[in-house]
Amino acid sequence: MQKFTTLTGIAAPLNLINIDTDMIIPKQFLKTIERTGLGKHLFSEMRYDADTGVENDDFVLNKDAYRGSEILVAGDNFGCGSSREHAPWALLDFGIRCVLAPSFADIFYNNCFKNGILPIKLPREVIDRLMDKAERGSNATFTIDLESQTITDPDGEEISFDVEEFRKHCLLNALDDIGLTLQKDSKIDSFEDSQNAGQPWLYKKAV
Repeated sequence: MQKFTTLTGIAAPLNLINIDTDMIIPKQFLKTIERTGLGKHLFSEMRYDADTGVENDDFVLNKDAYRGSEILVAGDNFGCGSSREHAPWALLDFGIRCVLAPSFADIFYNNCFKNGILPIKLPREVIDRLMDKAERGSNATFTIDLESQTITDPDGEEISFDVEEFRKHCLLNALDDIGLTLQKDSKIDSFEDSQNAGQPWLYKKAV
């Protein structure tokens, strides 16, 4: 996965609560196990007219100023519903690297870190303030600095956020579950050599 260090980009305001994973990526798009190609279906039922497939001009990510947004400012309980990992895949494929909200569903929150997305929990009054600033369109530029754990808003105000140290380490170093396992590569090799010496039949190739 991609490292997350410092991100400067446009923040899109999505002023809704209880945005569930079916709203993020509807169930009909879950047939793939590929992590790419899902971005065009992100928030599909809000982005497109159900009958014509034409873009809904009123939806925030269809507005010119927000088409390249890399940050979302959202309401309470973001990512609730089913545990589908396609939800962070779709966000990432669209280009969203960070989501700011007062609260997240636990499974979605964990899946974000495993896919290179930084979910940041902030008090509701802070989110309300940032939501207003995100309404500025192309001027809604935020900077997220993971190392210093700060958000700099369009007015230059700096806001601190909390993140678990282990998760921070993984994002800064682009370590997903596979990457973490491969850090133990030498120990894995040593174990396999030892096991092969004592139980060689486990390593015999089938004929």
